[in-house]
Amino acid sequence: MKHILLSLLFLSFLFACEDPIENKNNPPRLDDLHLGDGITRISDDSLAFVLFAPQKQSVYLIGDFNNWQTSDAYKMQKDGDRFWIKIGIPDKNKEYVCQYLIDNTIRIADPYSNKIADPWNDAAIPAAIYPNLIPYPTGKTTEIAMVVSTKEDRYNWKINNFAVETGRDPSLQSLVIYEILIRDFTEEHSIKGVQAKLPYLKSLGVEAIELMPFNEFEANDSWGYNPSFYFATDKAYGASNDYKAFIDECHAEGMAVIMDMVLNHSYGQSPLVRMYQNGDKVSADNPWYNVNSPNTSYSWGYDFNHESKYTQAFVDSVCAFWLKEYKIDGFRFDFTKGFTNKTGDGQAYDQSRIDILERMTSEIRKRKKDALVIFEHLADNSEEKVLAENGILLWGNLNYNMNEATMGYGDEMNGSSRKGDLSWASYKQRGWNQPSLVAYMESHDEERIMFKNEVYGKTASGYDVKNPATGLKRTEAAAVILFSIPGPKMIWQFGELGYDFPLEGNGADRLGKKPIRWDYYDDANRKALYDVYAKMIDLRKNKAVFSTADYAIDLATNFKYLVLKSSDETVVAMANFDVIPVNKTVNFSRTGKWTDYFSGNELTTGSATENITLQPDEYRLYFSK
Repeated sequence: MKHILLSLLFLSFLFACEDPIENKNNPPRLDDLHLGDGITRISDDSLAFVLFAPQKQSVYLIGDFNNWQTSDAYKMQKDGDRFWIKIGIPDKNKEYVCQYLIDNTIRIADPYSNKIADPWNDAAIPAAIYPNLIPYPTGKTTEIAMVVSTKEDRYNWKINNFAVETGRDPSLQSLVIYEILIRDFTEEHSIKGVQAKLPYLKSLGVEAIELMPFNEFEANDSWGYNPSFYFATDKAYGASNDYKAFIDECHAEGMAVIMDMVLNHSYGQSPLVRMYQNGDKVSADNPWYNVNSPNTSYSWGYDFNHESKYTQAFVDSVCAFWLKEYKIDGFRFDFTKGFTNKTGDGQAYDQSRIDILERMTSEIRKRKKDALVIFEHLADNSEEKVLAENGILLWGNLNYNMNEATMGYGDEMNGSSRKGDLSWASYKQRGWNQPSLVAYMESHDEERIMFKNEVYGKTASGYDVKNPATGLKRTEAAAVILFSIPGPKMIWQFGELGYDFPLEGNGADRLGKKPIRWDYYDDANRKALYDVYAKMIDLRKNKAVFSTADYAIDLATNFKYLVLKSSDETVVAMANFDVIPVNKTVNFSRTGKWTDYFSGNELTTGSATENITLQPDEYRLYFSK
């Protein structure tokens, strides 16, 4: 339930619960009631409803409590651009289904609904995931409706202030994020199922879990990038308190929770779309959306107009809600290059977009000063640098180049650059002053590293990347290099086990359900990859040198290395991604004795540089002694 601070005594004096239109002839002004948009619990037996609907003439509240019939008693008061009503609820322990009927033609649920009744999809949700789900009133109405109650279904939080109570390090340099699609992570396909796996994730060492969109999306089987209701958790994964319990337990285990949020667009079930629609487009008087997307290359659903003050107010209310009610630690915003009305593909520098995004970020941090804000921007580096300097994290997609390296094609040319060049994984290489780059080799959007290793890997002189054991060893090398580069990192679910079912290769359905392979943990070669991930994450968390700003990289060729320096320690990470042995002169930057972290073997350098030969897929992580 959307909670707003109210004076219950004041409201009770103004309205009697028995009559939804008390004071009809001289109703109070909406501003005097201090009610926000949406549904507000006033007391154990009364609710208030407020709908922002400019240019609409009439709105009726219809539902279980009036047998879905329009009547003067449930006609909402018009006050400027808003309609409102306060009603009495006979049973505080009961849920009711209701809707707004706008201008006698449009039936919608409140855009701020915390729970909806879906006529097409609710019946398919198993009782094990959502017990006692209220049935949709089939035959009495159509379209999505909202579920309301005056019962206070409060969640008793164990951790009220994550940063304070757990001492979470706000440093971003060592942050490791684990991205999860709830549907494909456990056999239960539920948020409770994910919670049961938290010991596994804690053992791996991840510091933040990023959940793909879990606010209400269209249908039950989805990645979540087709959002419809922004204030409701999707029932296909569990009840609202199940999500809160998950977040609470993550916090208790020292892990932050990041919510993937889609505010570039909505789809057709959104009430914000349906209120002002003209065929397959929104009408020109829609306060929130562009009639046509200005992006000439990428467009989904209905495009938000982020220059609209109404959209900005809605965006702020969405973010504030999840920060407060669910104690979310931050957001990953999908396709932020679309947050503009400038015509084009969104790639070029766009000051108007920067202004929009920085305004949104500022509003988030007014509510939670240490909130993590991550953009999937992938636009011009000059623009990303500006955002990075404002403390915003940005996705850094290394999938193509990393996979070219692991497959053995890293020294081949792709235009003027090498296919396997990983230099762009360094924020310093991009000219940034802040370690704001969230570099990753896999995400939900990218083909799986091990799938391509096994299908397209290079073969030479009996060495075969297509062999799963060999491909996994090369992925270990990739992990050592990636996690050695200072700055936050992200893992896609099961990447640490070498997941090799294709995203869309070999005819796989890109958005379709994927096999859930927890059995991979019992495979010795895959467990070895997991162990490398866990060890590298542990080093990042406990060794300050992995967060240093004093480092140098040589990541363009198949023999890749980097040198990290701190006041008391130097680390040199190296790996050979060729399919033959390679000798290279490595600049250790100092003389002395070194110990390889993985093998325990020692090396003494008599000069700052040393010739090193590595076998195919061999990697080393030298610490100065």
